[in-house]
Amino acid sequence: MSTKQVEQRLSRRTIMALLIAGLAVVIAFTVTPWNIIPTQVTENVTVLAVTEYGCVGESRYGVSVVVPECDAQVGDMVSATFYVPSMEINGYYDRLNDRVEMVQP
Repeated sequence: MSTKQVEQRLSRRTIMALLIAGLAVVIAFTVTPWNIIPTQVTENVTVLAVTEYGCVGESRYGVSVVVPECDAQVGDMVSATFYVPSMEINGYYDRLNDRVEMVQP
């Protein structure tokens, strides 16, 4: 009796699928898409102008916010709810700037 040893190899399709899956995981952790996702923020803003659409104020994140149906005067504080990218809240920009400053001569 003779026995033959059968060698099984992964197909090219399987190898490509594994490479693509690995690349997707690496990209997900390096690009950090969760820093782009908007986050809802509620804060008190100072009214800069009153228009026909409502009161206009600026948040501490530098975002102009329109508060509809607002009867405040210029200079008053009103509560506003708006969306900002997560990276502005979690300090991602600050960490990037710190890294850039470290490598610049």
